[in-house]
Amino acid sequence: MECRKVKSNEIDALWELQKLYKSEIGEDDPSDADKERLTLAVDKGTIIFYCAWEGDLAVGCCSVTVGFSTFNYLPSGVFEDFYIRPEYRHSGIARQLVRFAYRDSGVASLTVGCADCDVKMYKSLDFSIPLGNLLAYE
Repeated sequence: MECRKVKSNEIDALWELQKLYKSEIGEDDPSDADKERLTLAVDKGTIIFYCAWEGDLAVGCCSVTVGFSTFNYLPSGVFEDFYIRPEYRHSGIARQLVRFAYRDSGVASLTVGCADCDVKMYKSLDFSIPLGNLLAYE
C-alpha cells in the first residue's frame, strides 16, 4: 500500500472515489463541471488530495485544505473527503492515509467536521481534541 499526493494525471482515479463516496453518503452524483472545478483546485493547490494505492487502484482518499488557525497560531488543515473502498476497510489503510496526509501537508493541526455517527471512527484515528460545534454558512 502506498499513500501519495494526487497529481493532475491521477484525477480520473480520484474522481472514481469521489463518485463512490457521494453515492455512499446519499448525495447526488457530481457533474462534469464539478470534476473540472475539482481539477482546477487541485492544480492550483487550493486543496490537496491524497490517495492510498494498491498497485494502480486508488483504494482510499482524503483531502486537506490548508489555512491558518489561532488555535495554535500555526498552519492548520481542514480534513475532508475521507473515503476507503468497502473491501479495503478495517485493514489499517485509513490510519496510514490520515497520518500521511497530516505529515505531508505540513500542518500543525487537522480539524474534521463530521456527522455524529462518524465521531467514534475519527476518534479512533486520533482526532481527539473537541473544539465545540462546527456549523456551515452558505
